[in-house]
Amino acid sequence: MTETEAVVLPVERPGEPARPPARPGMFHEMDPPEHGRYRRLLTGEFTVRRMRLLTGHIQKVTEVFLDETERQGPPADLVEAFAAPIPAVVICELLGVPEEDRRRFREQAARLIRTDVPRDETVDAYLAMTAHMAELVQAKRSAPTDDLLSGLTKSDLTDDELTTIGFLLLGAGLDTTSNMLALGTFALLRHPGQIAVLRARPEQGVEELLRYLSITPYLVRTALEDVELGGETVRAGETVTVAIAAANRDPGRFPDPGALDLTRSTTGHLGFGHGVHQCLGQHLARVEMRAAFPALFVRFPSLRLAVPPEDVPVRSMDMLIHGVHSLPVTWDEER
Repeated sequence: MTETEAVVLPVERPGEPARPPARPGMFHEMDPPEHGRYRRLLTGEFTVRRMRLLTGHIQKVTEVFLDETERQGPPADLVEAFAAPIPAVVICELLGVPEEDRRRFREQAARLIRTDVPRDETVDAYLAMTAHMAELVQAKRSAPTDDLLSGLTKSDLTDDELTTIGFLLLGAGLDTTSNMLALGTFALLRHPGQIAVLRARPEQGVEELLRYLSITPYLVRTALEDVELGGETVRAGETVTVAIAAANRDPGRFPDPGALDLTRSTTGHLGFGHGVHQCLGQHLARVEMRAAFPALFVRFPSLRLAVPPEDVPVRSMDMLIHGVHSLPVTWDEER
């Protein structure tokens, strides 16, 4: 076995062998009590209150990219102009990633989540990203600044643990919200009657978009004890693949689940998972979407697709997160 083959990637990929115990800091692959130690350290950094305090700053970040998009003029790729850079700036600022390193991290993270490239290329991206994060951890220990990663250096976490946690938080913050912003805009442009509802009720509207789109296609869970599920017995040690989109479109829970209806109550959707492993950054993602979506449609009320919907390049099995590769749009310029 080569050194590249021996690397265990932090994301599950088709054809990967059984995964060994999680490495230090890889808390999303751990069960209690190990999981709880990491979760307790991080939960306080991502509370509803703390994330809402970022609303004003996120609005300013959004306006910067909307200003630049307007200055460039139509048409535009809304992924590159809007959906990708806003969450990237926010998570990088939160973690304390220097501006000159942000593009490098984005490029590495983008390579890491592709499933249509050779494994050695994915491993190279993973090793490069973790090496750069290890350098950043050392820099924060030597000269801490006012950011989340610097704060964590004051805990009992080792350098290896901090590197892994920084990698996980950065990787998750770069791609997931980006795809929700892009795919959510695509959905709204195909259902323009919903845009006014979103502007009037952004909190409720964002929850329905999370239910309707379900950008994480599935989760894999292992039964810790025998359990009855849907009339079948899942034995302890067996794994179950949970289809998030199917759960979020369960007609027994959501009437007319295939319809996008921003007026509906979406309590109980699984867009951020469930239980002890529910997404740590969910409150940050919500704040970003509640700020960005309304601002986009206020700035460009005539926003529309620049190509037929069927020509928008949708992510398929080539990526681990559902979304669009690009979103060509146009709008009427002010005269």
